[in-house]
Amino acid sequence: MHRIFQKEPGVFGRAIRALDLPFPEPVSVALMPTDLTETTPLERRVDTLLRFDTEHQGSFLLAVESQGRRDSGKPASWAYYTSYLHAKYHLPTVLLITCQDKPTAVWAAGPFSVGPAHWPMLTIRPLVLGPHNVPVITDVRAAAADVPLATLSAITHSKDANADAILKALAAALKTIDGDDAEIFSELTEQGLANSPALKTWRKLVTVELSFFKSETSQRLRAEGRTEGRAEERAEAVLRVLDRRGIEVPESVRERVVGCDDLDTLGVWFDRSLTVAAAEELFVEG
Repeated sequence: MHRIFQKEPGVFGRAIRALDLPFPEPVSVALMPTDLTETTPLERRVDTLLRFDTEHQGSFLLAVESQGRRDSGKPASWAYYTSYLHAKYHLPTVLLITCQDKPTAVWAAGPFSVGPAHWPMLTIRPLVLGPHNVPVITDVRAAAADVPLATLSAITHSKDANADAILKALAAALKTIDGDDAEIFSELTEQGLANSPALKTWRKLVTVELSFFKSETSQRLRAEGRTEGRAEERAEAVLRVLDRRGIEVPESVRERVVGCDDLDTLGVWFDRSLTVAAAEELFVEG
């Protein structure tokens, strides 16, 4: 859900405009590094990090996290992200949580306090975009006027009763824009709908309504992109298991794992990560 903000950062402002929130209009947006790793082996990453520059009110950072369910450990991570980013960049930081169901969205809005109840040292109050406040876009003209926002609407409302109507409007809208951009937003929609019933509907629409995406080149590029994405996920899973088990990961090991794009090899390393005593043992046969 967070990648929509990488492709079209402006969707942030348009999505919250209906909420009447006091965010200034940016004059430029920069995609920031998402690696928040310290010099210690502990690795922490936000999903997407953007810097917004405004004309009269300075700059601020937008850290975007997608959240699929309640997780009691997340508020501590969010507090870390916010504090670390503020300390590193000396800029105001906004944490945006994207959700696909209202109970998770309500929970994610907090506030969450760090410190004793009688003297909280830090309060985290994330900005949340979810099915409770993202516009439902079922009109084709409205979807065509703002395809990125229509894509966010489709992803956010994937579990709603009107999900099919939103997806049909989006599919029709994609026919009105540049083919390369349409492919990107189609792929973002498919990724955002993962593990939801609406994914089946979207795949049918892509097959029937958006068949012009099915050129040999685009098929190959889409397949390569999916493979690359799965490799990144498996590499992150390997490192996450080692981290949870308290095993130190040298930079050389981290680079080798992250740089691997072979799914079978990463699968073997993941299995080994569950039992190895040292990170270097990932690469030892037998």
